[in-house]
Amino acid sequence: MKGARTRQSILERAVDLASTDGLEGLTIGRLAEELSMSKSGLFAHFGSKEELQLAAIEAARERYITEVFRPALGAERGYPRLQAICRGWLDYVRRGVFPGGCFFAAASFEFDGRPGPVRDAIVATMDTWIGALEKAILMAKDEGHLRSDVDPALLAFELNSLFFGANFAFHLRGDQQALAKAEAAIDIRLRGVAKKGRRKVA
Repeated sequence: MKGARTRQSILERAVDLASTDGLEGLTIGRLAEELSMSKSGLFAHFGSKEELQLAAIEAARERYITEVFRPALGAERGYPRLQAICRGWLDYVRRGVFPGGCFFAAASFEFDGRPGPVRDAIVATMDTWIGALEKAILMAKDEGHLRSDVDPALLAFELNSLFFGANFAFHLRGDQQALAKAEAAIDIRLRGVAKKGRRKVA
């Protein structure tokens, strides 16, 4: 149990470090320095840089789910839950859940052209996230909250593009209004595909 707790605390710091320095900047030596641990101590938990990177991605995924997705499940099925997911994403960036902004937005850009297990893990996580968005949109259609001609895959693509664009503008460009702009754009887009009676912003 103590070993598992130690590993978890190491991974929490690794995730924060990777969110600011990138996954390539996450090394056994760098993390050992941050934690005032020996390299051999870290090698006992992670046998290589790649293993550390993959474990950090999994830990980041769990944090992401906890902070963005699970709270939204308390909202009413359909349109309210879809809104809750979107606002939860923007709020998670606003609250600095990852100190460097959205972990997966940064990792996606960092590894989009680098084949290998780390890229595969990022792709799998993003596929799951986009799939969850599509499912929430489909559920809103099934509940009769969205127009029947709405394409869940296209709308999920549009929403995620707004999320990533907001993260870029907020963190790289220092646009303090970026998240508010994104929220307004998302509300306009959702109202545009909502059935009459569901167009009022909740």
